[in-house]
Amino acid sequence: MTDTTHAVTTLTSESVALWVDAYLKAWTTNAATDIAALFSEAAEYHESPYKTKWVGRDAIVDGWRSRWDWQKGGWNFEWSLSSITGSTVVITGVGHYKELGDFDNVWTVTFDASGRAARFEMLNTERD
Repeated sequence: MTDTTHAVTTLTSESVALWVDAYLKAWTTNAATDIAALFSEAAEYHESPYKTKWVGRDAIVDGWRSRWDWQKGGWNFEWSLSSITGSTVVITGVGHYKELGDFDNVWTVTFDASGRAARFEMLNTERD
């Protein structure tokens, strides 16, 4: 899904994996173009329990880039695809941050026809 110029008619585990790969690349580079390529113009990004609500691609890019310090010391993300239902996927994973610790994630992502996320919801739970 890194090439968002082609319409996505049916999500597959392969197309989801390509999108997650692009997401992880964007988290690595923190480049505005990499982040913007993931989301539709009017996309929404919600994260709980942190009350993150970024609406619109520009707000998502700005919010995402404000978290650059989280990568200090290194990180990785292990994930698996839990389900695909129409244009919505559920992904579970664990983010391991050297400086911050481990976080269990559940992502619910709804894609538009171009393969960009139109709505991204994350439950982000810090492990003890």
